[in-house]
Amino acid sequence: MQKVRIGLIGAGGNTRSRHIPGFKAIDGVELVTVANRTPESSQKVADEFGIPKIANDWMEVLEDETVDAVCIGTWPYMHAPLTISALEHGKHVLCEARMAMNSDEAHEMLATSKLSPGLVAQIVPAPHTLAFDQTIIDIIASGGIGEVIAVDNRVTVGSDFPNPKSPLHWRQDLALSGNNVMSMGIWYEAMMRWVGPMANVYAVGQAVVPHRVAPNGRRVATPIPDHIEVIGGLAQGGQMRFNVSTVVGHAPAEADVHIFGTEGTLRLHQAKGAAMSLSYGARGDDGLKEVDIEPAKRGGWRVEEEFIKAVRGTEEVTHTDFQTGVAYMEWTDAVAHSLRNGERVNLPLS
Repeated sequence: MQKVRIGLIGAGGNTRSRHIPGFKAIDGVELVTVANRTPESSQKVADEFGIPKIANDWMEVLEDETVDAVCIGTWPYMHAPLTISALEHGKHVLCEARMAMNSDEAHEMLATSKLSPGLVAQIVPAPHTLAFDQTIIDIIASGGIGEVIAVDNRVTVGSDFPNPKSPLHWRQDLALSGNNVMSMGIWYEAMMRWVGPMANVYAVGQAVVPHRVAPNGRRVATPIPDHIEVIGGLAQGGQMRFNVSTVVGHAPAEADVHIFGTEGTLRLHQAKGAAMSLSYGARGDDGLKEVDIEPAKRGGWRVEEEFIKAVRGTEEVTHTDFQTGVAYMEWTDAVAHSLRNGERVNLPLS
């Protein structure tokens, strides 16, 4: 069994809660070094998880000859330079989502990965629908809903009435997050698994809380919407309406997705504080009924396992490859362009 030695660049919440425990649970995997935002925070992570050394900066990780692969857990503004440099240094890459700041960076990451076909390049996938994806795909592919008429998606996870005193989160900072908006990208990635990409988009949005307090104590404009609506056509036919908000109060559900077809309807629903569930009804049925997910089809979080198996050559990356990442970043850029210019944008961009 091939030993895989991993360097961590960025050790935020997802890295500490998922990636580090995931890697430590795999035989033959060693976490050898970590570079976080400061030496002090790096040492704290190293002490907590028994990582033998820290690096002064991310370049030190990439130049470390004992490192075979890197896990990038920074904010999106560093994903492209870190990924590209890591691949150029001969390291396998697992990069946190979202893939990049914009589709130009994503294309550059993809192009660099193609120059190193022996290296694994993987993006951390959208995890929230993994348990249901295969069942939804199978029902649609088997003709269970017929032809897609419309996908209607409303997401209000963590939403509440607007709070003008709320601090500026890094996800609301264009310099750190780029064109990514709230949880918009992870939901689009999931929906691409079910019904494929959109062919065009038209978006309207607003920053309901127009000013927030930055870490330096100054009041700054909020450049990224906290309420957005996207409509458009699907490449396979049918259309989509997609609403994401963090500023609506008393929303009836955290997520409510309907896929309406000519012969049936699917509903993925998550009530406030409840588990997600899938329902289905065909033409002639007496409404929707909850679907029992077969254990063999119930997906789950196995990102670190998939990455290591890909490095060892025993499995291919399915969640999520760079080509998929480029597709959702092009869609993200199309939404941003439509917001700025008030026009429909056709996809793909390139």
